[in-house]
Amino acid sequence: MRKLWLVLLALTLLVGEAEAGQKKWRIALSNDYAANSMRQSMIAIWKQCAAEALAKGWIEEAPVFNTNESSAAEQSAQLQSLILEGYDAIALNAASPTGLNAAVKEAMDAGVVVVSFDNNVTEPGAYILSTEWRQMAKEQVDYITKIRNITGGNLLEIRGLAGTWVDAEIHGGFEDNLKPYPDFRIVGSVHGDWTSSVAQKAVAGIIPSLPPIDAVITQGGDGYGAAMAFQAAGREIPLIMMGNRYDELAIWKELRDKSGYDTMSVSTSPGVSAIAFWTALEILEGADVPKLMPVPPYVILRDTLESAIASTEKGGVAALIYPRTWVQGLIANTKAGKRPPADP
Repeated sequence: MRKLWLVLLALTLLVGEAEAGQKKWRIALSNDYAANSMRQSMIAIWKQCAAEALAKGWIEEAPVFNTNESSAAEQSAQLQSLILEGYDAIALNAASPTGLNAAVKEAMDAGVVVVSFDNNVTEPGAYILSTEWRQMAKEQVDYITKIRNITGGNLLEIRGLAGTWVDAEIHGGFEDNLKPYPDFRIVGSVHGDWTSSVAQKAVAGIIPSLPPIDAVITQGGDGYGAAMAFQAAGREIPLIMMGNRYDELAIWKELRDKSGYDTMSVSTSPGVSAIAFWTALEILEGADVPKLMPVPPYVILRDTLESAIASTEKGGVAALIYPRTWVQGLIANTKAGKRPPADP
């Protein structure tokens, strides 16, 4: 009898273990905009993480859903569909900081984990991966003033997609960090939409009205287009802050090898989508995750230019791909009040 009881107990434990392992999570990426190299790299890295998690049996699926031209209305409808389809978590790159709040609250009320990243929402209760956008602006101003020792002059500002929270944050970062340097003047400002071709056309349109430019401050994806616009206008290419795209790094290297040209490059890594993916999985599996976690920008300087180019595909963006262990370290460091772990 005792032997039979032990057999039944063992079978019960085995069944329990099987049942415990049967839950495979469904995590969706809701992305507001996919029409530039940064977003394409972001999506590719998400798919890479999803493939790893699928192979290890951690998830059932992790599809990507995009909207056209950053439409908040379209994305809200998309979120409502994902709720009805029973997804366990949604990683959200939002078209609007406030325009999606009702749909986000609806998702959370339905028990769906929402991890907001890149373009963040303001709905309380969502998990926020806060890219340090203002730090991107600070890195550029620090490079100009502290490394290049330029403390005044004419600046051209190339902004991102008009009306987005990210554009406003980076622009605000420039305003704040330029205040100690009253001898700088922003003599022109255009929107490049974080896209080389748009930036080139916008800069070409304003160049005839510009005085000599000492530096071009940017938001990422616009440095190459700016350089081409100055070159086409027959003007000397000024100091242009690059944004980690392959074409930006390549033109920097070309100009450096030809004439000693030097600059820096900074942007968020498209690997932030990996942070969002692993964060959602950690939450679903019961980890105690802070509601707000910082995501530092990825800075490339002269001594890391060659390695960054070598690891970046043509047409792509220099990326840090964050493994699950790095995200676990980010969670631990944030809870301890520490800075994020070193770049992977």
